[in-house]
Amino acid sequence: MTDLLASTLQHLHALVSFDTRNPPRAITTGGIFDYLRANLPGFNVEVIDHGAGAVSLYAVRGTPKYLFNVHLDTVPDSPHWSADPHVMRRMDDRVVGLGVCDIKGAAAALVAAANASDGNAAFLFSSDEEANDPRCIAAFLARGLPYEAVLVAEPTMSEAVLAHRGISSVLMQFAGRAGHASGKQDAAASALHQAMRWGNRALDHVESLASARFGGLTGLRFNIGRVEGGIKANMIAPAAEVRFGFRPLPSMDIDALLATFAGFAEPEAAVFSETFRGPSLPAGDIAEAENRRLLARDVADALELPIGNAVDFWTEASLFSAAGYTTLVFGPGDIAQAHTADEFVTLDQLQRYTDAVHRIIAAGA
Repeated sequence: MTDLLASTLQHLHALVSFDTRNPPRAITTGGIFDYLRANLPGFNVEVIDHGAGAVSLYAVRGTPKYLFNVHLDTVPDSPHWSADPHVMRRMDDRVVGLGVCDIKGAAAALVAAANASDGNAAFLFSSDEEANDPRCIAAFLARGLPYEAVLVAEPTMSEAVLAHRGISSVLMQFAGRAGHASGKQDAAASALHQAMRWGNRALDHVESLASARFGGLTGLRFNIGRVEGGIKANMIAPAAEVRFGFRPLPSMDIDALLATFAGFAEPEAAVFSETFRGPSLPAGDIAEAENRRLLARDVADALELPIGNAVDFWTEASLFSAAGYTTLVFGPGDIAQAHTADEFVTLDQLQRYTDAVHRIIAAGA
């Protein structure tokens, strides 16, 4: 084991011990942020409370060209953990603990790499990624600070990811008329029947987009995640609610997709409300997105980072891209381990990522 990996594991053990589950996001400017402040000597450190448990730490040393971003919040632990999720466990080839893969492993590596060199470096640690409430990133972007590129840490097997899907979540409510189910119903009587007909039309439309592609990704990802309504089997349902989400390609227009899905409701849905939106990576129309992807590829090549395939999951890298930054996703670990019981990251992945970050910082970038 190298000294750099040993330092990363020491910091990761400490970071895992801090409870940063989101929800409930009971995160303050102390705790994990006090630890980071104490372990970033030589940095100008700024900690900001954005409210509702959203806290960011922005640390700069020298005049760096690149910004590293990593979120410190984790998902809640499930009851299937085999041991305390806030105590990191060392195995032969991996470490286990809540957030080690998503994505405190990267945070620990940044601290270790920064302490192993006196090169230029800029870090933005945030704590609100897991709840679709990007206050930290929004506040940072509002400042318009100049960086040639942003490297956002998420589990990408230590490869530079240049493209991923966007995300949109929607709440729909259907209104019907309560009544006895024995009689003949018109098409609009049951709110649940409206919802089911809408669902069939929506699924058929998604199937029609199966051949659409961008940067190795194909089709539209779509999921009806929750349907509820009605009272009992022999009563016409007076109300129904559907929650669905979709993940478009960078080349797809989210507003146009929303209009299409809304139009499948007959009669018109009582409520059709987008509850969260995240743009694709790269952001922009087809031509702009492709240009931004090529710029990110140039950054990856300049930093000697292996380039991986585009991914289906969403990251806050798209928020930086939409704000005009050349952005890529780069972090240790496998996304398949994120949000799982006994979450783990391999030592090999931590070593690869820490070595790459150290090389970038030591080169004065």
